[in-house]
This record gives sequence, C-alpha cells and structure tokens, in this order.
Amino acid sequence: MTNIPPASALSEPSKVAAVTVGFWLIKVLATTLGETGGDWVSMSLNLGYLIGSAIFATVFVALVWTQVKSSRFRPQLFWATIVATTTLGTTLADFADRSLSIGYPGGVAIVASLLGASLVMWRWSEGTVSVASINTPRAEWFYWCTILFSQTLGTALGDWLAAPDQGGLGFGYEYGALVFGAGLAIVAPLYLWTKVSRTILFWAAFILTRPLGATLGDLLDKPLADGGQNFSRWVASLVLLVAIVACIALIPQRAAQKGDAV
Repeated sequence: MTNIPPASALSEPSKVAAVTVGFWLIKVLATTLGETGGDWVSMSLNLGYLIGSAIFATVFVALVWTQVKSSRFRPQLFWATIVATTTLGTTLADFADRSLSIGYPGGVAIVASLLGASLVMWRWSEGTVSVASINTPRAEWFYWCTILFSQTLGTALGDWLAAPDQGGLGFGYEYGALVFGAGLAIVAPLYLWTKVSRTILFWAAFILTRPLGATLGDLLDKPLADGGQNFSRWVASLVLLVAIVACIALIPQRAAQKGDAV
C-alpha cells in the first residue's frame, strides 16, 4: 500500500533547489568537478578507489545528515552535498568497474538496478518522487540516495561509452560528451512541448548530465594518449570549484515549491 504524506507535510517548504536553468548549469559544473576531484583523490594521491570511496562516503553522510537537520533550504549546503554525490559516485563507479573486475557493462547494470530500486521504494513509501515534495526527513534521505545512484550510474555510463578497455565502447571522451549532449537536446523539447511527465524528464536529464560532466572531466584530466588534455586534476578541480561558488553567489537560488513542474 502506498503511503501518502499528510497534508501538513505537503505544505512544508522543500529544502532542495528549484529546477531552473541555473540549476542545470551548476549541476554540470558539479558533475565535472566530481570526475576531476574523484580522480585526484583516488589516482593522483594514489589512495585507490576503495579508500577514496570511504573518504567521500563519510563526507556524503555527514552533509546529508546536516542537510536533513537544517530547518530551511541553504544553497551552499545543498550544492556541497551535490558535489559530495558526484565525487563519491565517481570513485564508486570506478571501484565497481575496475577493482571488482566486472567491467563497465557490469557496473552499469548493477548501478542501474540500484537506482531503479531506490526510485521504486521512494515512490512506494512517499507516493511521489517529485523534487517539490521533499519536505520530510525520510523523503530527503530517499532523494539523496537516489541522487547518489544517479551520479554513480552517470559515471559508469560515461566510462562505458568513452573508454576502449573493460568492455567499453571506445567512442572517446569528445564523442561521448556529444552523445550525452544530444540526449539532453532530446529531453529539452519533450519538457517544453509535450505532456510527458516532468518528473520522469527531470530524472532522465539528471542522469544524462552526469555522464556529460564525467566525459568533460575526463577530457580535461586524462592523458593525451587516452584522448584527454592532460590538465592537472587538482588545478582543474580548483577552477571548477571557483566557478561553482561564483554561480551560487550570482545566480538566484530558491527552494523547490509544491507548484513546480517536477
């Protein structure tokens, strides 16, 4: 039986960001930072995917706990938590694909199953997966776990399409970014000119922006021999972080509201 939140809960303001053009700009920057930052910790610092995942998981849980305890929408806290999901998603996907030796197709299959299960459980528990309905602690935890799985899936999809090893399709990072950009170009008119569920389109776009950011991040920091530009990971991460902070400061931020179409 589906549990519908009481009217008092539905009337409470959401503590996650409203979905606007600015939201998607910062989200792409955050996902690109997740790729460069995750690679910096696991590869450049030679900590490995498991230790890197443990570090980012600790940060993720701490930030989500703080987000849940917060009494209102706080843009800096919200986007810090988004960045935590992107970095953790990067190291988790790499750990599954490479350390567990299941290859990119295996990693995609596992994470896609986890994402699907999270959405189903969230829908069954709360009656909706709309971001405008995230106004209870349980809904917030479902939201952030779903965000994490979507970020991890995006990383796995980006690597699967771009990389030539581990069962990858070998399209390269440039063509991989074009493919996912084309996917977003399909979602946008569906949102603007059709009656397809806005919630479904939101999650489709959210998943697609992750591999787009991942391939852009790989394009920046991977070696020239692997199709990247071989920029320093920590420098690229720092530049992206500064850009995110500037966007948060300059782009108006507000909480999602019940009337929003997602």
